[in-house]
Amino acid sequence: MGATTWSGVRKRVAELARVDRARQVFGAWDRYGARGHHFRLADPLSESDVSEAEAQWGVLLPEDYRGFLLEVGAGGAGPGYGLSSLSRSDAGWLWTEVDGGMSHGRLRFPFPAAEESSQVQAEHSAKEPVESAFEDDDAFREACRAWLEEDEALFDWSTSGAVNLSHEGCGYCSWLVVSGPERGRMWLDERAGDGTFHPLGAPQVGVEFAGWYLDWVEKSEAVAGRPR
Repeated sequence: MGATTWSGVRKRVAELARVDRARQVFGAWDRYGARGHHFRLADPLSESDVSEAEAQWGVLLPEDYRGFLLEVGAGGAGPGYGLSSLSRSDAGWLWTEVDGGMSHGRLRFPFPAAEESSQVQAEHSAKEPVESAFEDDDAFREACRAWLEEDEALFDWSTSGAVNLSHEGCGYCSWLVVSGPERGRMWLDERAGDGTFHPLGAPQVGVEFAGWYLDWVEKSEAVAGRPR
């Protein structure tokens, strides 16, 4: 096999476990009550494994992520506290080990366009109840309950056709879009910090999985190489 995007990456990640003696790479080690990935990668999957998972969920995985699964690993070491692993279970193929409300059943639905997603989120945010607008606490609480239910439904819609790949800490999660007009791009959920769910990178220059992962490898190598 000739050189690919992923040639040598598994070895580079394994080497990080040796050189990061000061344990400076975020998310790699057991700290702050969280379990780190220790730079361990799951075994790569076979072509039949990946094809079976795609058929089960009705998606065609982006080429760079598909290559990662085949050449580097099914999950494990990666940005934040590591990558969700794609593995076979009693329920078939599932992505595991990441918080953030991913719905496997919505993978087959197309992910909305960035402009539409941004507009819908902004419109919903503008409708958040303000306590001073209500005559009593009960009415305010009921309005908040209804708004939060709508918020959950909106997030289900906005993450259709996407895989929650990594918990970045503080409730922030990185998602990979696998269907629809945004297919192949990475999105970041910063709602836990009163932010938004938005694409990584400049508006017209999206960040794809390979760039996102390799950037983490390079930055981790730089951090691990620094003196204590």
